[in-house]
Amino acid sequence: MQNLTSAVNATSDRNLAVIVKVCLVIPIFSVFLYFIILMLHTFASHRHFLESPRYILFTYMLANDTLQLTTSVLLFLFVMAQVNFALVFCAPLLFFSTATFLNTPLVLAAMSLERYVAIFYPLQRPAAWRADRIWVVIVSMWVLSCVQPTAEFIMSKPRGGAQVDVLTTPVQCKSAVLHVAPAITLFKVVLNGLFFALVAAVILFTYVRILLGTRSMRQDGASVAKALHTVLLHGLQLLLSTSAFTIPFTEHLIVLHVGWLREHMSFLNYVSFVIVPRVLSPLIYGLRDESLRSHMQRSPLCCATIAATARGRGSARVGPRAKGKSLGRSHLLP
Repeated sequence: MQNLTSAVNATSDRNLAVIVKVCLVIPIFSVFLYFIILMLHTFASHRHFLESPRYILFTYMLANDTLQLTTSVLLFLFVMAQVNFALVFCAPLLFFSTATFLNTPLVLAAMSLERYVAIFYPLQRPAAWRADRIWVVIVSMWVLSCVQPTAEFIMSKPRGGAQVDVLTTPVQCKSAVLHVAPAITLFKVVLNGLFFALVAAVILFTYVRILLGTRSMRQDGASVAKALHTVLLHGLQLLLSTSAFTIPFTEHLIVLHVGWLREHMSFLNYVSFVIVPRVLSPLIYGLRDESLRSHMQRSPLCCATIAATARGRGSARVGPRAKGKSLGRSHLLP
């Protein structure tokens, strides 16, 4: 009887933890998705934004973060609900989740380089950094980010060996479902290190170059300061993204010394280093831009615009009635 009571309590505690986690992730994801839809609608409604390489890269970053966060939230919900399905359907989610995660630092480096090119070569941009050729940079970033997950899926095997049929056997969709060889693990560590070291070097180079070079150039001080702040924000976001690679070590240390459950620690790391950096992207880069912010405020999807329209309609309906009543009372006055 005591064992049954303990099992029931453990099950109820787990269900409560699942509800709390889902109720925390879904609202954050919904707010993120609202801002993404609002910004993409603004870009689509005002085509002049897409004539600038800066806004094209920003749009690509929004699309990449949306795909990354959508796949990761889907994987999170499947694990929370203990939904199992065939590996053939799980593999695309794992692939795009990994590829878009690796794509984030490359986008940050490209945006920092674009600021550098815009300041030092405003009239003679290199061909790849022009609005009509920026797709070459985007395709190159996407190809590079797909190298690791492609190699991992080609050289890995499902856990369980021959007992697992990739077409029919239901499995829990997470990265642990694949048995990765030690050589692939080493390849991932080296490639991730190169990715983030290269991006850090690019961001540091652009920041120092802008800081030192603009002292001898007659540039708008406000524009230069804004560019420096943008590059610093790229570095902050890169730091948050890099912190995600310390998750296995922090989980082990905290579980060992603090006594937290590993699943709770994994959720905390997931929210802190995967969700939060991508939710901050539209807020940091979109709302700081005065031109984009002003167009967003006039968008029909903006909450402020909807509220103002509703108030306007309400006053339009009440106005004639109030006027009629006042006229009616005026006839009764002596």
